[in-house]
Amino acid sequence: MEKIEEFLRSRAEEGLLRKLRPAASRRDGKIYFGKKEYIDFSSNDYLGLSNHPKLKKAAQEALETYGAGSSGSRLLSGDLDICHKLEKAVAKFKGKEAALVFNSGYQANIGIVSALYGAGDCIFSDKLNHASIIDGLLLSGVKFFRFSHNDIGHLESLLIKERAKFKNAMIITETIFSMDGDRPDLKSLVSLKEKFDCRLMVDEAHATGIYGKNGSGVVEEEGLSDKVDLIMGTFSKALGSFGAYLAASGQMIDYMVNKCRSFIYSTALPPAIIAANLASIEVIKEEPHRRETLLKSAEYFRNALKAKGFETRGSSQIVPVIIGENHAALNLAEALQKKGYWVMPIRPPTVPKGEARLRFSITYGHGIATLERLVNDIANHIPSGSGTR
Repeated sequence: MEKIEEFLRSRAEEGLLRKLRPAASRRDGKIYFGKKEYIDFSSNDYLGLSNHPKLKKAAQEALETYGAGSSGSRLLSGDLDICHKLEKAVAKFKGKEAALVFNSGYQANIGIVSALYGAGDCIFSDKLNHASIIDGLLLSGVKFFRFSHNDIGHLESLLIKERAKFKNAMIITETIFSMDGDRPDLKSLVSLKEKFDCRLMVDEAHATGIYGKNGSGVVEEEGLSDKVDLIMGTFSKALGSFGAYLAASGQMIDYMVNKCRSFIYSTALPPAIIAANLASIEVIKEEPHRRETLLKSAEYFRNALKAKGFETRGSSQIVPVIIGENHAALNLAEALQKKGYWVMPIRPPTVPKGEARLRFSITYGHGIATLERLVNDIANHIPSGSGTR
């Protein structure tokens, strides 16, 4: 008990203590706590699809057809025909031979990495890759090297020094990073993976639905679907539902069905969720105006912040405002919440020490007038010369 008490006390003193905040409801870019309404800037529902009529209708129809639960793992009784329909749709969407659905992005990443690699192998991972990727590395027992964020030169130097010492190797990156909102030089990563005989895996969780001609992601946008070996992503962000996927070769998917523990030993997703995922892919193709509007709004917001002297990063729908000190980030978040904006402070260890920030998730429901007012409210709260400009 003393260890627990000391941990909680030190967290509170450092401005790092986290607490759950149950919302009453969330819809149309708003979130409600009791009767209090906020404009929601903490949601990953980038395109506003979680309340889209087509997703809700598909889920309701599947509920009537299949029932509420899936009843078992996919290798037992949970392997419904609708699962295979979704996997075929994902494979086509991602330009790959086959796909496999997982219960969450976390389960996908820890399972994929630990199934493929182990002792005698190595992985080169971007330093800012998601915690689920890091946990997959640790679980696998593989030797891994973390290269400086989006630093192709550093990665190449590590490959030159270390690659030949190991049998199998892989490079892992995200295509849109969740905290900085930036993207890697994917073409250079492909060149390095070919030069040094590695696989390349990308996490498209924050890119799927937003980038590319068909909304498939950054890999599609850059025309590299046949060059990236493993394309992982989620249905829980821009696609407005839940779950995750891996798109790869048919052989790779067969291997995962037989080897990946996080897939094998998990009850299948409920059929209503599977149906909503199917519907979300169709909506992404049918309504490109959503992603076009979203990216224009995000560009406006980032440029308006920069014009006021704030430090922001990236070029996506994720717009971080770097504050620095933990308590300062907490105070700004609280001040904005009082004005009706729901935005959360992001602090270490999620981000590096000294880089506490407010992470604004721009969504389809955020109009320019709202974003203009928000920029002014941020600027009015932080005095000039505070170190954040």
